[in-house]
Formats: sequence, C-alpha cells, structure tokens
Amino acid sequence: MKKNLKIGNSNAVIGDKYPVFIIAELGKNFIQTEEKKSIEEYLENAKQLIRTAKESDADAVKFQTHVLEDEFLDVDVTSPHFVGSDRKRWIKRNEDATPIEFWQELKKYCDKLDIIFFSTPMSRKAAEKINGLVDLWKVGSGDILDFVTLDYMASTKKPIIFSSGMSTLEEIDKTVDFLEKRNVDMVLLHCVSKYPCPPEELNLNTIKFFQERYEMPIGFSDHSIGYDSAVAATQIGATVIEKHFSLSRDLWGADHKVSMTPEEFKAMVNKVRNKVEVGLKEYGEKAKIIQDGEAVFRPLFRKSLMASQDIPTGTEITPEMLFAMRPQKYAGGLPSEEYKNVLGKKTIKELKKYDPIIFDVLE
Repeated sequence: MKKNLKIGNSNAVIGDKYPVFIIAELGKNFIQTEEKKSIEEYLENAKQLIRTAKESDADAVKFQTHVLEDEFLDVDVTSPHFVGSDRKRWIKRNEDATPIEFWQELKKYCDKLDIIFFSTPMSRKAAEKINGLVDLWKVGSGDILDFVTLDYMASTKKPIIFSSGMSTLEEIDKTVDFLEKRNVDMVLLHCVSKYPCPPEELNLNTIKFFQERYEMPIGFSDHSIGYDSAVAATQIGATVIEKHFSLSRDLWGADHKVSMTPEEFKAMVNKVRNKVEVGLKEYGEKAKIIQDGEAVFRPLFRKSLMASQDIPTGTEITPEMLFAMRPQKYAGGLPSEEYKNVLGKKTIKELKKYDPIIFDVLE
C-alpha cells in the first residue's frame, strides 16, 4: 500500500509529508426543506454549497449517491439520527433528486472552480452510476463490510477512503485484508458514529492506534460541533479531515445539525494550515472501541446478501446476481462480508429477486 496517494490529475496528495487533505462533506445538504423542490433548485443549492466550500478553502467536496433498488429493502425504518423521516423514502427522495445529469453538472462545476469532486456511493449500482465522474471513492462507516460494492470499487483501481465508525477492529481488519488482496490504495478515517458526537467521546488516540497498525494514511471524520477536535486530530497525525458542511445548522435534513458553517470551516482550515495549537483535555484510549451510541446503528446500516434477479436452480452465483442491502436486521440474508464465500456456488432451489442468500439454498 502507498503511504502517499495522488488524487487523479489534481495536485492533491494525501500523505504525512503533504498538507492535510480537507473534505467538505456536502452529503445531501442540497436538500434543505421538508417540502420537495425541483431538481433545478437542488442543483442550484448544490452549486452554492460547492462555491462556498471552495471559498472556505476546502480541497474537496463530497456528496452521497443512492440507488434504492440495490440499497434498501421494502421496509419502513426510521434512523436514530434523522427522526421524522423513514429511511426508504429518504433514499428515494435523494435518488429522484439526482439523475446522472445532476452529477455530471456538479462535476463540471467543480472542475471549473478547481475543487475535487467525489461521492459516497451507498451501493454497487450507485458506484456504477458515478464511476466515470470521480477519481476516488468514499465508503461510509455502515458500508465497510459491503464487499459487493467494495469489489466493484476495487475493480476501478481508484483509491478508497473509508470510515471506521460503528465497526469493530476485527471488521476493519477484514476490510483492509479484502482490499489489500485487490491491490487497492486506501485511507482509513477514525470516526465515531454519533450525530453530533460530544468532543470528550471522540477518542482521538484511535488515530495513533491506527497509525501503528496499518501502513496507510490515517485521517479523521468528525461529527462533533466546532473545530477544535479536528484541528487537534491533525496535530497527532491525521492526514485527512472530513467535516459536514452546510449554509446553516437550522436547515431541514439529516446532516445539517452536525455541519460546520462556512465561517467555521474557513476558521478550521486556517488553524490546520497554520498549525495553531488547540488544547484538548481528553484524547482517549489508544485503541479502537465501539461506543454504546454507535451500536444502535449497526442493525439498520449493515447489509445482507440478496438475490439481484430471479435465479434458476443449478445456477452458479456470479457478482451480478448479488445485492448487498439494508437493513440487515430485517433482511434474513448472509452478512454482506460473506460475498466471497458465496461466489461460484450453485443454487439448489429457485430464487426470486430479493430472496435472501443463505448457505441453505447453495450447494
């Protein structure tokens, strides 16, 4: 694995001897009202966010891409971090708001402003949708065991940044091993999946633990309010900082409330670039731990293997026949990290699209 990663044709390099790579996580923050708006209005909102992130000295902007078909089963579940909106409809709203032309226009706009554009695809189909527009991938905490999507990402030979929140050390090791075998360049971000996360629970010394354990750049995805924790993370070696970015924390949507305003973001970048010392009292334990507030997300965000199509009896399973879908709590299929143990096996019964893939239906 490389300790220094060059991003596409840009001048950006992620590594210990280079400036900290700072990502404005725009996510779905172009949706700002409970009332649905036109695609054109969402596009203008997204451009305003990009423009403001550039003015706030971000190196890159990151969005989130959804395709409901292979991401979320037909069940109504409310995520703990966005009470008032069930997950399936939230995903569908985002997919409807962002046809491929939406992403193409944003890519062109980012190129014009000289800021890196990329996204977190929430499924394999979402990754396929935007593959031609990005030079690197981001994998969210809930998807580090989605080996269906990771296998596709690995095939593109583009670097992968992945977050470690809500994950055990054993699960992170599984992901690293899976990607290492596919010769993928990686960046691992320490993250605590709480929205927002109190600074005293961030356990920043996990960054040092990761630095000692893995031969790759280590960064920090920060869900706390303010910027002291992010600045402190760079002082102990974080080479990437990712912070949610919004025009206002008062807007409607899942992530606005944990986002930085442009003024705060610019101040953070200034402190990072000028190596301004911040004094934090708590850096936590030099270990990887899952906190109680993170565990609640696991059954909803982890994925299971499901049939992506009708599959006749006696068929050898190929990657195209598998979806990795949320929520694992209700899916009934094998955990998505069993992907490589399912490929090549033959079915001993007929399967319909969205039937769970379990060993009992395979030779």
